[in-house]
Amino acid sequence: MTARAYTVTFDGVEARLVEVQCAVAAGLPAFSIVGLPDKAVSEARDRLRAALVSMGVALPSKRITVNLSPADLPKEGSHFDLPVALALLAALDVVPRDAAERTVALGELSLDGRLVPVIGALPAAMAAAEADRALLCPQPSGAEAAWVGGTQVLAAPDLAAVVRHFTGQAPLEPAEPGEVTGPAQQRDLADVKGQERARRALEIAAAGRHHMLMVGAPGSGKSMLAARMPSILPPLSPAEALETSMIHSLAGLLDEGGISRLRPFREPHHTASMAAIVGGGRSAKPGEISLAHNGVLFMDEFPEFPRAVLETLRQPIETGEVVVARANAHTRYPCRFLLVAAANPCKCGYLADPARACARVPQCGEDYLGRISGPLMDRFDLRVEVPPVSYADLDLPEVGECSASVADRVAAARSRQQERFAGHDAVRVNAEAEGALLKDIATPDAEGRALLTQVAERFGLSARGYHRVLRVARTIADLDGARDVARPHVAEAVSFRLAVGGGDR
Repeated sequence: MTARAYTVTFDGVEARLVEVQCAVAAGLPAFSIVGLPDKAVSEARDRLRAALVSMGVALPSKRITVNLSPADLPKEGSHFDLPVALALLAALDVVPRDAAERTVALGELSLDGRLVPVIGALPAAMAAAEADRALLCPQPSGAEAAWVGGTQVLAAPDLAAVVRHFTGQAPLEPAEPGEVTGPAQQRDLADVKGQERARRALEIAAAGRHHMLMVGAPGSGKSMLAARMPSILPPLSPAEALETSMIHSLAGLLDEGGISRLRPFREPHHTASMAAIVGGGRSAKPGEISLAHNGVLFMDEFPEFPRAVLETLRQPIETGEVVVARANAHTRYPCRFLLVAAANPCKCGYLADPARACARVPQCGEDYLGRISGPLMDRFDLRVEVPPVSYADLDLPEVGECSASVADRVAAARSRQQERFAGHDAVRVNAEAEGALLKDIATPDAEGRALLTQVAERFGLSARGYHRVLRVARTIADLDGARDVARPHVAEAVSFRLAVGGGDR
């Protein structure tokens, strides 16, 4: 008679249910796992045998067959150890078969029977809740999985505890959700001397999730400003935290016993490959743009990234999702991130300094920033020139606002947007508004429309640029607490659009 347990396999951020069937029959002693297992899954039989021996349980001298259904779906990862063990114990009548069938399990077995945490506990809990089954996972993964309130999460330290639970000797207590608070915020906008325009752009970008490009000489404070972006962003909402943590769970980044409400801040190096940035590899793992979902992606030395990587960013910036297509996988990941890019004005970085600039000025600057294509540059809502700070300015007392004050204004603006888009599931911030919705919320007054028309004719704004100016103007109005978009809001939005390069691209 066949015993059954359940586990999951991962397709992007989705967890697909897999039925683990185990049959123990008469015949030559053997232990086989079928159903397209990879090497890690096939090795489960050796880990399971050693774990059972450590518990004093010997496998019978029979033929043991484990089938992972559906059999045409590839199975990858060591998390199949625990469901295979559960199905086998049910087939041997060590644990009740009906209890095993009501459980989705995942976890890696040590040779002494301990359960090792694995990736994907949060998506697995979502799949278990949809199937109306309990989730059984290693103890360190329980706090993460318990955030899904629609299912019971049982976190066991070892295989022996699993047996004692199912036999009623020592039932496991349901796991409690855990939250990682993170270190106290050390970086504050008050540390930044000068750069008032860049600070203002940072505030607007945070309020409406507008992509931002900073251009300035080395040492002018571009990286310092970007590093303080998380200090003015509001914490993740419960829904956003769940979305973001599902991606981080698949990437193995949730290793502190819970999920975090802090927005992610990713800063890949310019030598990173396309698979590292966009996602991919042998099993189509999420890349940096997906790990920055609902957070900030900071790309320093932006023109130094490979051209192919930069051009691949164009579609994810527009759609908020990326499709990783490989020969053996076609995976979709969400990636609604705030892109903050920083660049030097030229290769040497001192284009505006006659005493230090190279002999190729100004051609060197055009060539260097020309590595950023026009369509990609068109996707930056805010473009800011960051001038160098003099030594005298560094000795001045702190006069700039602290991050807490700016964060309060950003939170108020986000709250207004949340109320505005309450009936639109796909739109959360102004940067995502488009079509008729954008026209309804961001159409400026007569003076504002006249100014925008003049700018469009004078500088040749593209259709995308025109709409992005409207979105930024709507965010500026939200920061001011204004109900309608007026001429001053449009003027400030246009000033950030035309800051770098002298015009729209």
